[in-house]
Amino acid sequence: MLEKLVIPPNTKFEERNLVVEGDALIGANSELGYGIIARKVIVGEKTTIEGDVFGREEVRLGAWCNVKGDVISRGDAYIGEFASIDGRLTVYGDLEIGRNVRIKNGFEAKGLITIQDPMPIVMFIFLYLLELLRLGRLEEAEKLFEAEEFLSPLEVPENSVMNIDVIKTDRDIEITESRVLGNIKARNAKVERGELYGSLRGEILIIDSSRVHGAVEGKEVYLVNGSVVLGHIKADKVFMEERCVVEGSIIGKSGVWIKPSVELPKLEEVVEEKAEEILES
Repeated sequence: MLEKLVIPPNTKFEERNLVVEGDALIGANSELGYGIIARKVIVGEKTTIEGDVFGREEVRLGAWCNVKGDVISRGDAYIGEFASIDGRLTVYGDLEIGRNVRIKNGFEAKGLITIQDPMPIVMFIFLYLLELLRLGRLEEAEKLFEAEEFLSPLEVPENSVMNIDVIKTDRDIEITESRVLGNIKARNAKVERGELYGSLRGEILIIDSSRVHGAVEGKEVYLVNGSVVLGHIKADKVFMEERCVVEGSIIGKSGVWIKPSVELPKLEEVVEEKAEEILES
């Protein structure tokens, strides 16, 4: 499960596509108003993608996914059951495809084509593991439980929305060294060495060495390292370093602190503390 929405360095928000240098991991039940170009594209079930999907090495679409454009994989591809592709599917490697997949404009695969076995994947892994243990192949059995490593991935948690107007998630969001389009609404947010063309709303908002072209509204707002907000700030508490700039008004219901240096909270610790409070209550 993806714990937060992560926009990695050098992600490009183009008119129709999100271009990622590394991999793209899209959680289930999400809605993307863009196409995706990445090294590996991994999409959870029941997710809608409004544009094309291009994987430089691999593409995996979960069950019940809906891609409004073409799907192209320079390597292998996996298409889950009941997925639909409104364009054409092109695979330069092997293709594993589930049952009842709808491809409007046909498909082409250069490598081996396999129709997915209807056996539930959990049962398949269980039987495969038993066979490996029977044969004494312990190293291969251990590899089944090793986490797959991804390269500087774009991470979109389940039930998120990303389009040219809005980026919305009920998790935290982290933006690093990227120019991002859209009004952000998240639990907590951190923008580091980036530029946001839109508003920023959440509980704890950290703007570090960045520019925000819009309003910033939350419970606690931190502005550090020469950051600039080209709009207003409205929060319960505002903590701001002296070299930062806000072109609009600053409203802090409980106070506004302008200091030479501001200590930033660690969002991971804040989330853990709130989870503990919920369990204790």
